[in-house]
Amino acid sequence: MRAHSHSIAVHARRLLAAAGAVIALLMAAAPAHADSLPAADEKNVRAVVQNQLAAFAKDDADKAFSFAAPNVRQAVGSAAGFMAMVRRDYPVVYRPASVAFLKPDGKEGQAIQRVHMTDAAGDAWMAVYSLERQKNKAWRITGCVVVENRGRMT
Repeated sequence: MRAHSHSIAVHARRLLAAAGAVIALLMAAAPAHADSLPAADEKNVRAVVQNQLAAFAKDDADKAFSFAAPNVRQAVGSAAGFMAMVRRDYPVVYRPASVAFLKPDGKEGQAIQRVHMTDAAGDAWMAVYSLERQKNKAWRITGCVVVENRGRMT
């Protein structure tokens, strides 16, 4: 059973890494000013990411997992596994010292939400979330890539 759990975890990490690669390609290919979302969608996209960050702050695995899209939920398998992965692989997302949201971009049920974050050591990071509108109209997070932000914020 343990070997099976390990293989699932490895598979989940590979799927999420692939999702991250897709996000990175989208960011590189996207024009500097992508399509604007309607104001209501901008608000909802940002709220999903904010609410997931709030759930991480409270160590509420079930709530944090509820903001993940079906692809992530299936790849990771459980709220506990999701929380463990975020703690291990995304420490700045799990416990950011500060966050600053940029205006989200997107179209046709897809969105990108960029968030400047700093960690406890004061290092700057850029978290890039991909989100997708579900059939029930709710936005859910399909992936996240975190890269060191070497640029300056003014």
